[in-house]
Amino acid sequence: MYVCILCSGSKGNLKSVSMMTISESDNWEICSSSGMKYGQFVDWEKIDPEAAKRYHDVKPIQFLSNAVNISSRSPSFLFSVCAENKSGVNTQPWLYMLYFYIKVSPSGALKGVLLLVLLLCRYCLNKAGLNSVKKILLCLGKCFPEMNFCPILPALVSLILHFSEDEAECFYSVCRLICYKDPNKRYIDQTFLTYRASCMTFGDLANRCCRGIRKLIASSHQNLFEFYSDWIMWIFADLPFTYAIRVLDVYILEGYKVLYRVALALLSLYKVSVSSRVADVEDFRTDMKRFVQSVARHCTAENLLERAFMIPIATRRELNLLFNANKDSLMQKGVSTHQKRQSVETVDFTNFTSSVVTGTEMRVVWAWIPERFALFSPIRLFNTAEHGRSLASLYSHVEGHEPAVLMIKTVDEEVFGAFLSTDVIERRKHESEGLTYFGTGECFVFMLRPSMERYQQAMVNIMTRRASPQQDPSYLTVPFTAPSEEPMTAKEPKRPKEPEASMFIAGSDSQLIIGGDGGHALCLQEDLEGGYSEPCDTFKSIPLYKGHFKIQALEVWGIQNSISFAALGS
Repeated sequence: MYVCILCSGSKGNLKSVSMMTISESDNWEICSSSGMKYGQFVDWEKIDPEAAKRYHDVKPIQFLSNAVNISSRSPSFLFSVCAENKSGVNTQPWLYMLYFYIKVSPSGALKGVLLLVLLLCRYCLNKAGLNSVKKILLCLGKCFPEMNFCPILPALVSLILHFSEDEAECFYSVCRLICYKDPNKRYIDQTFLTYRASCMTFGDLANRCCRGIRKLIASSHQNLFEFYSDWIMWIFADLPFTYAIRVLDVYILEGYKVLYRVALALLSLYKVSVSSRVADVEDFRTDMKRFVQSVARHCTAENLLERAFMIPIATRRELNLLFNANKDSLMQKGVSTHQKRQSVETVDFTNFTSSVVTGTEMRVVWAWIPERFALFSPIRLFNTAEHGRSLASLYSHVEGHEPAVLMIKTVDEEVFGAFLSTDVIERRKHESEGLTYFGTGECFVFMLRPSMERYQQAMVNIMTRRASPQQDPSYLTVPFTAPSEEPMTAKEPKRPKEPEASMFIAGSDSQLIIGGDGGHALCLQEDLEGGYSEPCDTFKSIPLYKGHFKIQALEVWGIQNSISFAALGS
């Protein structure tokens, strides 16, 4: 008996360890068409009768709308889309590898197989289908030894096998997805580094699109990183088969971005479901898994996709910039491309001290900031009690640090603040033009007391640094990341064009302003004795404080990592 361990769990901790067992009695012959052109690997008793009928009435290759069920397309359609990639992959070597490593030497193939992170997805496959999935996975591991961490691979193989004439066709199609090189329409994460960066990118999107869920989990002292590390498994492990096959349909057409959309739609549905029973939830990860498994109680597959495509989400270019920035931060934490798995420790606020916020409140703020910064511990840059009450002193201690978190406690114990995504030294570059706004869509304002709330407008431009009146839009907040020069390969869904907020931060010797569209979300006086807050369209925020306030204490916190600290005066 030959055994392959399928690792599961997150952050280096194994959950229940599942085993992929290949016995001597399993059929190692290449499985080819047996009368039925498609569907020979399917357990038809588990398939809906209407869907089963469609299997036998496949239409010619055609590009149908996203709402059409995959079962109404030709299976060859999937492979024609995959074949658009000009990666130079030759069909014959893959077929040869499949034959050689499976038929000739199954034990040899097992020795070289990649570690997988998902127990085998059944997806209504019969015994022959499950056996074929095992063989294809083993061969993929041998063909792509550099692919050391790929959670969705078993699910993709299982789903695509439904629409394959034989193992070779399924194997070839998956190879095409693996070899697809366009970063703006990527398909499969192949290392723990890229997988983790995708989890962080999803966390950033969830922070914007599903307000409240992060605060909910962070307040319960449960691990946000672990919760979001499951996001792709909600789709390719927990979703019912009829839903997963619909998602696969759109995913093949549009790439990875669709997975973000669907997971965000699931998260928004979950937020509605869990809000009334928060006190009864012991483990949000387990609860979310159960929710997705029973999603049919809440919406149909069609409604899920409609909901997904209604979510305002960043462009592929912006997502790629955010993904690369998250990857850079992980590398700063010591995660490399060659590691098969690495624990990524979260920040411990047990011994956190501040004159403005408690450790629990800081944990909530850290749950709100972008994922790549939340990897690192906060470091205090400025404190009125220590550095005095003047904007000049604040600027001198904060300049050169990006990003920064500004937090204020008033004399009547209310607490609020702002996340500044851009170094305040930027104000100097436009001094001759008067008061000029700068910053990015990652800026936000928040309240902590008497209630907790974050205000940030959903935008398609997240990473691009904007300034008013004018600034180079290619200037980014994250070092070492440049805009992709490669052309877009998939069309973005049309959305109504609305003017985006751009007045994020402005500063002078006499005032510091956060938000300028329709009012100032926060305005601080030169002596840091007080300020005021107004409704602000930049963040779609209400006043953080009613009218003018007097400051009891003010702190600015930076991020303790080398990327965040630019050289002073640079």
